[in-house]
Amino acid sequence: MKPFFYIAFFLFSNLAFSQSIDALFPQKKMQKDLAIFKDLRKKANSGLYKYRTEKQIDSIYSWAEKEIKNLSTYRDFYTLISQLTNFEGSLHNDTWLPEKVIENLRKEQSGYFPFPIKWIEGKWLVNFENEEIPLGAEIIAINKIPIAEIISNLAKYYTTDGDNLTGKKIGIRTHFAKYFRLQYGLKDQFIVGYIMPNAEEIVTKTISSISYKDYYTNFQNRFSKAYDQIYYADLADNQKYNFKKLDSLTAKLTIYSFNIGDEKSKEHAEYVKFLDSVFIQIKKDNIKNLIVDVRQNGGGTDPNDLVTYSYLTQRNFQENKKAWISFRKIPLLKYYNSKAPKFIRPFFVGKFNKEFQEIFPVEDNNRFYQNESSNDHRIWTPNPNAFKGKIYLLVSPAVASAGSLFASMVAGNESTITVGEETMGGYYGHNGHTPLEYKLPKSKIVTQFSVVNLEQDVPKKENQMKNRGIIPDYYVVQTYQDYLNQTDTQLNFVYDLIKKN
Repeated sequence: MKPFFYIAFFLFSNLAFSQSIDALFPQKKMQKDLAIFKDLRKKANSGLYKYRTEKQIDSIYSWAEKEIKNLSTYRDFYTLISQLTNFEGSLHNDTWLPEKVIENLRKEQSGYFPFPIKWIEGKWLVNFENEEIPLGAEIIAINKIPIAEIISNLAKYYTTDGDNLTGKKIGIRTHFAKYFRLQYGLKDQFIVGYIMPNAEEIVTKTISSISYKDYYTNFQNRFSKAYDQIYYADLADNQKYNFKKLDSLTAKLTIYSFNIGDEKSKEHAEYVKFLDSVFIQIKKDNIKNLIVDVRQNGGGTDPNDLVTYSYLTQRNFQENKKAWISFRKIPLLKYYNSKAPKFIRPFFVGKFNKEFQEIFPVEDNNRFYQNESSNDHRIWTPNPNAFKGKIYLLVSPAVASAGSLFASMVAGNESTITVGEETMGGYYGHNGHTPLEYKLPKSKIVTQFSVVNLEQDVPKKENQMKNRGIIPDYYVVQTYQDYLNQTDTQLNFVYDLIKKN
């Protein structure tokens, strides 16, 4: 979701930092950076206690402070900071290595697991045609570590909302080899235990490692690319959405992304024209069933999500019921990730503090809220051509940010049946809009979090939980056979459901 405003001085610094990720890193520096990291979260991050109690946050930091005594390398410390970042539960949380360290990783010529993997029907499968381990083989263990334990350890490197776990599959399927390297270090070889479908015996095979670059080449050539590449593609504006009439009663609206410009842009204007023409046609043709597919939608810019929802609802609505931040002035300026010298940063920050104060003018118990004049609390009304039939919403773990805000609203409709897998983004709310970015002084690790705590305008539903993504009415995953055939299990399920209804 787009920020309220762009903060120009939040630029990624390219200051020299050539240390190897596996090099020794003094515990005193770890302690210094950990203390600053904790201070940043408490003073600037309104989402710190969104899903965790104060006692839980204090407990994990107490653990981290003690854990440092067992750490010795830079990689150890990055792993620790990643765990703290992930624990808060916000998909807009990110913690990055310095660019120089990332460059060193990209140059590594060996040590990486060679094959992309993908989660299918509760199993991690080899997702690459090769001569060593068959395509579709289920991985049981790597280097004698059970795959469930590996995935649990790698989950911290890819953040999701609340206690959601499905969304982590998106990051792991993409960056498995890199995350494995970050967690376990470089490995010359991998002892892989795997099992084939309908077999009982575990086969063990030792395979050689490859380079960082070669892993990502293999990922680009993964078996499932024809099926899931749209999520990774750099789409032109007119490729981000489409509409298709399937028969006399049914049509399908697909929205791959809401990154279609803001309300002043030409791209947004074209999208609104598209929506209007589509729903005029739907009304004219008396379409009764509309499939809305947002399975690849990771977010984008306002108000594309809200405009779209206005064509899919019969109620008045607003972007959120409540939104707040935890500071009057941006704290801890000297740690901002900025190229600007520390002594001039306050001059740049002044106008942004003023904007924050204008957007969040109401103080209550050390929280700063929007008031009713905020554009986020603007009351939207249904479009005159809004659809009045049955909506079948397709969701997946890739749905996040503005994508999940939109999907939450649609899923909240009484006329909607939601099909697929739990989304990465939360149903009731999230932390979003404006990101702040800081750099820890000793390690140069960069951490970012969105500072606006949002309560989305959705109805309470029995099957929707506060700390989870959108839970579908019908949980449907791609089957193993459909994976091999590159068939869309979920869409076919919806077709069958429409026929039955």
